Amino acid sequence: MPSSGNSFLHLAAPQIAGLTPYVPGKPVSELERELGIQYSVKLASNENPLGCGEKARIAYRDAAAELARYPDGGAFALREAIAQHHGVDPAQVTVGNGSNDVLDLVARTFLHPGAESVFSEHAFAVYPIAIQAVGATARVAPARDFGHDLDAMAGLVTERTRVVWIANPNNPTGTWLAAGPLRRFIESLPATTLVVVDEAYFEYVDALDYPDTSTWLAELPNLMVTRTFAKVHGLAALRVGYGLSHPEVAELMNRVRQPFNVDAPAQACAIAALTDHDHVAQSVAHNRAEMRRVTEGLAGLGLSWIPSVCNFVTVDLGRPVGPVNEALLREGVICRPVANYGLPNHLRISIGLADENRHMLAALGRVLAQAGEVR
Repeated sequence: MPSSGNSFLHLAAPQIAGLTPYVPGKPVSELERELGIQYSVKLASNENPLGCGEKARIAYRDAAAELARYPDGGAFALREAIAQHHGVDPAQVTVGNGSNDVLDLVARTFLHPGAESVFSEHAFAVYPIAIQAVGATARVAPARDFGHDLDAMAGLVTERTRVVWIANPNNPTGTWLAAGPLRRFIESLPATTLVVVDEAYFEYVDALDYPDTSTWLAELPNLMVTRTFAKVHGLAALRVGYGLSHPEVAELMNRVRQPFNVDAPAQACAIAALTDHDHVAQSVAHNRAEMRRVTEGLAGLGLSWIPSVCNFVTVDLGRPVGPVNEALLREGVICRPVANYGLPNHLRISIGLADENRHMLAALGRVLAQAGEVR
């Protein structure tokens, strides 16, 4: 064992030294243990407050009988189900341990030292982590109205650009791009640039001109679309997501993908979730109703927020978020500060159950009142 004065940093790849790990939302159990709180609500990780559907629960119970067996390493049945759901060939499907895993596979397959990758300011934190981890160069376009500025992004694309990342809708801002501008942007890029459209919150969007980019795959061979079962399907604990792409792109990524990266219960539950249309509809309807409750409550507190089509809303507190967040934690409310996204005055609040949302609004009101900031 090395002495306490030694460091393993010199053994790591050069790009790892400056890499900051992704920080997940604080678990309820951790907050209650730290502060001795008896009741708390977690509105930090954009989870489905209704949980998963009954079909997925049944599939999970049934999968327990085979826990001694390795899962299907190629996820044949899951890829078939996803392909049928989207009307594509199973050879176009890459499965992942959550869609984060698919994003990481993209970077490991197509990026390397000397290559460049473009994403937007305020975009999902996994993009810069994945880029830096493989030693590629990140080029960040300034945001427009907290969302993607496609013209600015196009201006950063060079002959060295191998991947462009677009979160539509975007986390943590909830902003989104319409079909026309996004399609023209993708069509304008060179064939040597892969465009990854991250649609983790796809099912929540009700804007009429919001696109289902999976329907563009046949015409845009340099397009990849990623989806997840963690959000509207309520399977965040199982970690299962997927990418849709040209078959050659999928084949290359499967050379890098670890075997058994999606476990057997996750595969079974995801297949079941794809057929549970009632649960998806109930989850979307709940989110829409509770989003109204939350935004009306925020307005009553004199706060503004970034308009969102997701299952969260990002609130402008008009001051550094740290003290407000700490006070909310003491009130038993876990939200997500997003200073690491370049938004030091904003707090991202997931839409929870009705009682959770009422608890959060009451706690936020008390915190702001104590600071003399309720208007």
